[in-house]
Amino acid sequence: MTGLVSDYFYELPQELVACRPAPERDGSRMLVVDRASGKISHRMFRDFPSFVREGDRVALNDTRVIKARLLTEDNRIEVFLLEPAGECRWKCLTKPGRKMRPGAVVPIAGTEARVVEALPGGERIIEFLAEPDLEKHGHVPVPPYLKRESDAGDDDRYQTVYAKHPGSVAAPTAGLHFTPEALAGIPHSFLTLHVGAGTFLPVKTERIEDHVMHEERLEISAETAQALNAAKRVVAVGTTVARVLESRKEEMLEACSGQTNIFIYPPYHFRRVGALLTNFHLPCSTLLMLVSAFAGADLIRKAYAEAVAKRYRFFSYGDCMLVL
Repeated sequence: MTGLVSDYFYELPQELVACRPAPERDGSRMLVVDRASGKISHRMFRDFPSFVREGDRVALNDTRVIKARLLTEDNRIEVFLLEPAGECRWKCLTKPGRKMRPGAVVPIAGTEARVVEALPGGERIIEFLAEPDLEKHGHVPVPPYLKRESDAGDDDRYQTVYAKHPGSVAAPTAGLHFTPEALAGIPHSFLTLHVGAGTFLPVKTERIEDHVMHEERLEISAETAQALNAAKRVVAVGTTVARVLESRKEEMLEACSGQTNIFIYPPYHFRRVGALLTNFHLPCSTLLMLVSAFAGADLIRKAYAEAVAKRYRFFSYGDCMLVL
């Protein structure tokens, strides 16, 4: 590997992009990759509990996706909420930006929005006359590569069954496969990482190390820290969980809240994660780089080629991969 972003490109037929979820949450296929042997096998997600060993602890992200996409009544202006920035204030992306310069006021989501500040990265600080009712006026921020508007089905399926703490603008998609029954059969703990819009942004630099990672808010409870410290092996459900765990520098996990902008790519050495359940990620994405760091870039390239050949479904609503 040369350290170039282009090392993480792969060809994907458009028809393998899953635009809708599987009929049943736990009905997805699961590609199993054994790092020690290099063996690749084909299973179903319903088999996941059989890979959880005695002494394991499965760690899941219990963030809840908010209906972050707001539109003016004429649909001409979009305000995409990123994170709270004070009372009735949000850090946002706006489209088109030229209509949302500082001082601009627009009626939206049953209230009014005023642009307070334009930030260097293009985001806006927007103050609402009253806090917008997202459940009534907001839209689920489904990924742009779905190339469709969100609908009522996304309200349920673009959310994990254990989602609890509102704050994400993208789902921790490895968790979308779980049902309450699947959770009940495995030892598990929850932590929180609020997924930001940066998860959708392409890497625009030529060299990996030149990419600047976005910050995301996290929280680990004392109960979760204790359970994960006691585990013989931590099985991370999703790259968001892996990023939280690997961002902690202390020898033993402690209760905490804060932010992380950790960027994991080869040849990173994982300190806490022993196995990883993840979906298939976009070419040249930071998420694909993380998985490549965990399993080895050559093995992941082989696994992805196998998934394409076997017609797996890709991305947020697609199938999954278990790396042991």
